[in-house]
Amino acid sequence: MNAPLACLVLLAAALPVSAAVVTRPVAYEHAGVKLQGYLAYDDARTSAGKIPGVLIVPEWWGLNDYAKGRAEQLARLGYVAFAVDMYGGGQSTTDAKQAGAWAGQFFGKPLRAERARAGLDQLLATGLVDPARVAAIGYCFGGSTVQALAYTGAPLAGIVSFHGGLIPVPADAAAKTKAKILICTGAIDPSVPAKAVESFSQAMNAGKFDYQLISYAGARHAFTNPEADRMAVADGMQDLIGYNAAADHRSWAHMQVFFAEIFTEKK
Repeated sequence: MNAPLACLVLLAAALPVSAAVVTRPVAYEHAGVKLQGYLAYDDARTSAGKIPGVLIVPEWWGLNDYAKGRAEQLARLGYVAFAVDMYGGGQSTTDAKQAGAWAGQFFGKPLRAERARAGLDQLLATGLVDPARVAAIGYCFGGSTVQALAYTGAPLAGIVSFHGGLIPVPADAAAKTKAKILICTGAIDPSVPAKAVESFSQAMNAGKFDYQLISYAGARHAFTNPEADRMAVADGMQDLIGYNAAADHRSWAHMQVFFAEIFTEKK
């Protein structure tokens, strides 16, 4: 064997072997509703000790393949990921009217944060996660939900809202909120107009929250979901939603930088 080849063999032997991502449904219950979330992790990492965890709150479509795919992506990045079930039975839909009916029960109500907190408790109960290094991310409806969860004082190092609506900041949130906040929003998202961004920023500044708000040029609502263009046509929402590859990739990268910051601080 020549010297360069021998070096390559030795290097390969020294590299850790990455196990396949483990996924499984997790049954739990909240307020009498039977729920089924989706857990994903790399057991090669969890076998070495507790690692950071990430809660995922899906779009208003429910716990679909998109949300599960994000959980698997996060597992490959080295996190324990848990995609929550907000509706019960792990349900999902592609019908906007049905999704709106399901999501509507949570708007403006404590149930929104409470249901998300039930999922967070399940993530922590796995025993795989360092409780000091946990974040929550959410998409659209889920992005607003993780904001609501953070404002309750949930034990989170940070939250990331991807194209979520900017919900009103409760008066007592500044004193309660432990999480740092990253808002990833589309610059031309009609559901997040400039006035909403201004009001949100004023509340964040007044409360001295640790927050970042990144606006992505040319991005509409649901800009991270590759299925958004198809759904826009199906539901007549071409002016509201649409996939934007650049914004998708940039926001995912910004999330990773954010995680590196908040999880390093908690070590």
